[in-house]
Amino acid sequence: MLLRAYNDREGITAKFNLNLLVRLNSELGMDFHINRFSHVAVYDPRAGRIEMHLISLADQTTRLDGTEFTFVKGESIWTESSYKFTVDEFAGIASSAGFNVEKVWTDDDSLFSVQYLTVPSPAE
Repeated sequence: MLLRAYNDREGITAKFNLNLLVRLNSELGMDFHINRFSHVAVYDPRAGRIEMHLISLADQTTRLDGTEFTFVKGESIWTESSYKFTVDEFAGIASSAGFNVEKVWTDDDSLFSVQYLTVPSPAE
């Protein structure tokens, strides 16, 4: 399910990911050839995360302020890590960071949640 979401048939996530190169070109003056990269998302079950990558489809070079960056065909630019936690795992992380979980909302299948966190008062 996660892989289908991050590798959607409509290509929305791919466009989002490739937009990083568009922004590097427009904001930093780089010269990426967007059509020479492909979006790939993979799930790492040991780390509990989706990883998004842009894979170079050819040997190529781009520049930033006179410095060249070379990519070989098949090389990856790791663009995102999206960690997935159970409600209990997230509560543990929140607690270790000093937050209280006040309220949790989930979808009907408990596939995602929104959590309301608070900072305990000094008296707590």
